[in-house]
Amino acid sequence: MKISSIAKSIVAGLAAGATAAVTAVQDGTLSTGEGVTIVLAVLGAWGITYAVPNRPKTEV
Repeated sequence: MKISSIAKSIVAGLAAGATAAVTAVQDGTLSTGEGVTIVLAVLGAWGITYAVPNRPKTEV
């Protein structure tokens, strides 16, 4: 199965953003700093996942 780098980075960004958002709203409020943390988590996941190439297939 072939998954594009863009699709993988979108899923990674959603997972990172959701994780950061759940952690941020544990106290019932969302501060500016927590919002920035969520945005940085999403952008970081997108960038890192998109930049790292897939491992090449090996012949067995």
